[in-house]
Amino acid sequence: MKAEANRLIAYHAPISKALTAERTSLESRLIPVTAYIVVACVEAWHRYPQMIETIDAAMSAEEIGRRARRPGCRVNTVYLWSIPNFYLLGRKIMAALDPGNDPVEPTWRVLDFWERAAMSFRGGDGSRQAWDAGGVVRPYDEEVVAALRDGAVPVDDDERAGIKRFSATLVNYLFLLYFDTRVGAGNTGPYPLPDGRLLLVRDFYRLSSSDDFWWSDVAADVPYHHLVAGLVLDGVDVRITDFGTADTVPEDYLDQVVGFSLFTTDGGDGSLRPVPLTEVDGITTAIRTAQAALYRKIAAMTDDEKIRCGAYVYFSFLRPYAELAGVSGDLDWTVPRDTPEPLYEMFSMMRGENSGGAELDDPYYAPIA
Repeated sequence: MKAEANRLIAYHAPISKALTAERTSLESRLIPVTAYIVVACVEAWHRYPQMIETIDAAMSAEEIGRRARRPGCRVNTVYLWSIPNFYLLGRKIMAALDPGNDPVEPTWRVLDFWERAAMSFRGGDGSRQAWDAGGVVRPYDEEVVAALRDGAVPVDDDERAGIKRFSATLVNYLFLLYFDTRVGAGNTGPYPLPDGRLLLVRDFYRLSSSDDFWWSDVAADVPYHHLVAGLVLDGVDVRITDFGTADTVPEDYLDQVVGFSLFTTDGGDGSLRPVPLTEVDGITTAIRTAQAALYRKIAAMTDDEKIRCGAYVYFSFLRPYAELAGVSGDLDWTVPRDTPEPLYEMFSMMRGENSGGAELDDPYYAPIA
């Protein structure tokens, strides 16, 4: 068990170090991002092992990974990356406070669950995540790809500009809804098309109000909860990261969109339903209205309320796994819960710096001694 845990720690450490170093470290003026990330990860260290034991007993990690290979499911690339890394970051933080408290079994449980789910999500290609596969993430089967491809309509310059406004509006809104976190929109692909072009698929998750995102009541009038867009690209190289983002050459790849399709999985059965492109302007308007109200709502929160909301967003990355397994209602999603109050107060004071990639320790995650 210890050897397996250390094998997976050694796997994650250099990859996560490189991915983290690539990202600019920014502290929002509106939201204490660093504070809530630390709180969420410490809670994950305390609680994910037992929660994962309950989830895995109800539905195996392999089956969860298999069922996640469909649009609208948030067990996706970034949610998979986050489960082991939130836990390992929490472990790293706690090791600085209590170096002797590093049990083997909880770490093994989290990492083993992740590996089985991740390899199943990858469809048996032998890889665990996008990093292993050179930036390729293709969970959707030919039926889904065909629907997105065949539903794409050619676009002219005016329509392309509208698609750029639509995408930017949804991404910016979801960034705020998820408390300055980019996971509200996720990319998969690239899917090669017979004519040599590429299909990039972009899922937009939880656009309307959600029971557990209690601040999302401002989005009650947003007409769709989930949208999935098919972007047919010509002359673009695409690499998907394990953060669910698309690295492209050229960088402004939306200028190369030659076809566009839009679907929703709303309706209960998860199937794709076409969304008429005549609705795009109305959706964009509704999102902008919700975003303005959301900004006012968050701005009126205390720092403590913002930290608790942001910590819930991060901690509940495990929730879609529990939902697939049918045990979400059996688990306590309260956060913070197990972080001692003095530590919570200390973490709440943390703020990041507006800087480039951070200088990172080596090894990024230490093995179990």
